[in-house]
Amino acid sequence: MNETLLQTSDLKLAFGAVVVADNINFELSARERLAVIGQNGAGKTTFINICTGLLQPQGGTVRFCGQDITGMAPRKIARLGMARSFQLPQLFLEHSVRDCVRIAAAGKQGAIGVWRSLANAVPDGDVEHVLELVGMRERGGEPCESLPEGHRKLLDIAMALILRPRLLILDEPTSGVSTDEKHGLMKTIMTALDAADITAIFVEHDVDIVEQYATRVAAWISGRIAADGTPVEVLNDPVIRTAVLGE
Repeated sequence: MNETLLQTSDLKLAFGAVVVADNINFELSARERLAVIGQNGAGKTTFINICTGLLQPQGGTVRFCGQDITGMAPRKIARLGMARSFQLPQLFLEHSVRDCVRIAAAGKQGAIGVWRSLANAVPDGDVEHVLELVGMRERGGEPCESLPEGHRKLLDIAMALILRPRLLILDEPTSGVSTDEKHGLMKTIMTALDAADITAIFVEHDVDIVEQYATRVAAWISGRIAADGTPVEVLNDPVIRTAVLGE
């Protein structure tokens, strides 16, 4: 049986009368590919924000690799091995692709400072390796601001991979990417995660992407996990087809 990486118990959060996390009990095992689906406002991003320390729950606990991380600062959670990419890539646009990866690595190691050289903050081989994993090595010297959206997403992933996480959470990795590029982008991401043996949670609205790349699906409705199972089970659930997929 695979190791449990992430576990939440009786997780609660409300904004006034709006309940966004309603006693969520959840477990994620190593090497799973979990797709999180749901309508806007269902609680998907709130759940991710609680797990990564951006929001504090009003009740319940979050455990990562057996350690209670409830209320822990995001940077500390990242150093424990939980990384995240955002719907809008968080890049240093004035820097090169390669330097963005260096900055991410140096930030984790506490190696950034006025008198410290960025070039020496992380071994070049580590930087080149993660860029190779996401197919960005040939663009390493380009400024980030020149990259199209799909490549910005991949660079955001590379900046997470350099942290050597055990779990990577991706918030809508295909949003803003053209339909023709979505599957190529996801294939590159999943191949990189397989190569690095990283477990993944990804929020996604495209059913085709969910069907092809998830091993498990959790569907959110009104702050609760309404269905949790294989893609076939969840996507064919009559309640989910009506309330989440809009059929």
